[in-house]
Amino acid sequence: MPDYKLLYLTLLDGVEKAIESLKNVEQACEEIYIDTDETIE
Repeated sequence: MPDYKLLYLTLLDGVEKAIESLKNVEQACEEIYIDTDETIE
C-alpha cells in the first residue's frame, strides 16, 4: 500500500518550493523594473 502521507508531504514540499521560487523571480523582475531609468515619451 502506498505511503500516502509521504506522497502528500513530498508534493506539498515541492509546491512550497515552486511558490517561493516564483515569488523570488517576481521580486527580481520588480527590482529590474524599478531600477530601469527609462521614461516613456
